[in-house]
Amino acid sequence: MKKFIVTGGSGFIGSNLVKYLLKKKCFVINIDKLSYSANPYNLKKLAKDKNYKFYKCDINNKDKIIHILKKYKPDGVFNLAAETHVDRSIENPKNFISSNILGVFNLLEALKKYIKTSSKKIKLIHISTDEVYGDIKKGTRSVEESSYIPSSPYSASKASADHLVRAYMRTYKLPAVISNCCNNYGPNQFPEKLIPKLIYNILNNQPLPIYGLGKNSREWIHVFDHCEALLKLFNKGKIGESYNVGSNQNLTNINITKKILFIAKKKSIKIGKNTKIKFVKDRPGHDFRYALNNSKILKTVKWKARISLEEGLSQTFDWYTKNKVFFKSVSKKLYTGRLGLKI
Repeated sequence: MKKFIVTGGSGFIGSNLVKYLLKKKCFVINIDKLSYSANPYNLKKLAKDKNYKFYKCDINNKDKIIHILKKYKPDGVFNLAAETHVDRSIENPKNFISSNILGVFNLLEALKKYIKTSSKKIKLIHISTDEVYGDIKKGTRSVEESSYIPSSPYSASKASADHLVRAYMRTYKLPAVISNCCNNYGPNQFPEKLIPKLIYNILNNQPLPIYGLGKNSREWIHVFDHCEALLKLFNKGKIGESYNVGSNQNLTNINITKKILFIAKKKSIKIGKNTKIKFVKDRPGHDFRYALNNSKILKTVKWKARISLEEGLSQTFDWYTKNKVFFKSVSKKLYTGRLGLKI
């Protein structure tokens, strides 16, 4: 049985990855400090699973990380521990520096020390974002060799973490792979993000706030597809390499909003009189377009996204409709900025 550590395993992508790995008959150790975007609700059904262990721990706690590594001797580590909400990074960048840069540094130091004393092979999959590439011109897509031009404190902190991982791979021969993924959506996503926010507001007769004119374009992937890609990168990804994890499914924010409204009507969800698109002042430094060239992972790892945007959005809408208590479970952690939810 393969053993994996998932850092940030109580968050959106992390919790879905934990469940995916357990379905694949793996033993999973979840390390999470339970910050605002983490939610015990995401994994509450796993409390009695004999193949699952949880540690409340910050990845900045190097000694504790080393202790866990020595105790379980995992085959791999998936690093998803990160602050991710761009608006929060603009208002309070310090937390992002601490988690996304210093946290990765301490995790790398822990792995470096552990590798020196362990005979068992281990592999780090460091999960990053397409936002590190910055604005992408229409008609082009970022390749793995594209320059990093981050625009927000969030993307800058993730870019810094990527550079640290690359440095440790080269200088210390640390066995790692970097994954740069596009926008995820699906079950358990923190409701400050666009898609769950829109779904919640539709279900609760609230306006649908959209930055600027809604023309900013994003590439979307269902979190289940992303989880499958991450395990494939562990199994087949070449150490020292980075891989773009993309779906080639690009939509503007306004079109995503219209799609979700269409899905709601198709499901006979009543659209209240207050549920109208509301354009709000644009985010500072807002990137216009993200788009990934994913040919490398398609050719070398033999992975591609399988869930269409229409199918994925419909399934996601159903999940939030059936799990309305999820919104209440995170209500005290919600951001109170311009696009904050009213729960």
